[in-house]
Amino acid sequence: MNRIIGFPPIATPESQVLILGSMPGEASLAAEEYYAHPRNAFWPILGGLLGFAPEAPYTDRVRHLQSRGLAVWDVLKSCERAGSLDSSIQPGSMLVNDFTEFFGFFPLIRLVCFNGATAENLFRRRAAPNLGPLLDGVGMIRLPSTSPAHASLSLARKSVIWGNALMPLLAGP
Repeated sequence: MNRIIGFPPIATPESQVLILGSMPGEASLAAEEYYAHPRNAFWPILGGLLGFAPEAPYTDRVRHLQSRGLAVWDVLKSCERAGSLDSSIQPGSMLVNDFTEFFGFFPLIRLVCFNGATAENLFRRRAAPNLGPLLDGVGMIRLPSTSPAHASLSLARKSVIWGNALMPLLAGP
C-alpha cells in the first residue's frame, strides 16, 4: 500500500469558516483538486449556495470560496489507503495536518464544518486535544458527507443542511 499525501489548504487571511474533509480520494489526487470526483456533491452544493457554476474552472471555484471567507482542508496530511474510502485508511499510518500552525496563520476562523463523520471523528480525536485555546470561540458542526459513497441523503437535502450551517455566516454579496 502506498502512502498518499493530501493538499495544502485553500485559505486566505480573511477565512472565517474551515471545511474539513478527511483525505482526498483517488480522483482528487489524480486531478490535484479538492473534491474532483464527478459524483461528489461538494461543488454542486457550494456552487448552488454561493451562486457559481460547479463546472467552472477549478481556479474560479476556489476564488469564489475564498471571496466568501471559506477555507478548505483535510484532517490528514498523509496516510496509507487502498482506494478512496475513508474506511480503507490504515489507522497506524495516519499523520494529522498541523492545525496549530493553521489556526495561527488564519486566526479569523470561527467555525469548522466537517464534511462527514470521519473528518469530525479524526479531528476531535487526533487534532483538537492539542489545540487548547486556539479553539476558543470556534464552533464545530458535522455536515453530511458530499462523497458519492454517502448517498443516504439527496443532493437537495444535503444542500439545505449545508446552507443552514453556512449561509448565516456568509451573508453578503
